[in-house]
Amino acid sequence: MITRTADAKWTGELKTGTGHIRLGSGAFEGKYSFGTRFESAPGTNPEELLGAAHAGCFTMALNLALSTAGHPAKSVATTAEVHLEKVDDKMTVVGITLSTVGEVPGISNEKFQELAESTKKGCIISRALSVPMTLKATLA
Repeated sequence: MITRTADAKWTGELKTGTGHIRLGSGAFEGKYSFGTRFESAPGTNPEELLGAAHAGCFTMALNLALSTAGHPAKSVATTAEVHLEKVDDKMTVVGITLSTVGEVPGISNEKFQELAESTKKGCIISRALSVPMTLKATLA
């Protein structure tokens, strides 16, 4: 079994306090706050990190699917939008939109869409989440 870790610490009240997030690998650490999560203050937040994890996982998995299908990509780039709304008076991740652009010589748009959709359902992070996901896949 492979285990990955991350740490977070919060100090103070919800709206005036501050938090610190650190990846176990040491590759990233940063501050977060009420303002970075629910307003437009500079800094990161857990939802943004979730989006980065999903975009990274999907992009890598789609690259593998394309290669396995005999269409190695020159590049695949993905943006994940994590959507938050108040549900039952609680802030909730209500969905994720993945937007990917692939530069894949010799593949039909139909095959690209098929592989992208299959990857959306099958990548590790997608399988870990229970929120609705939409996909916009474009060939460059």
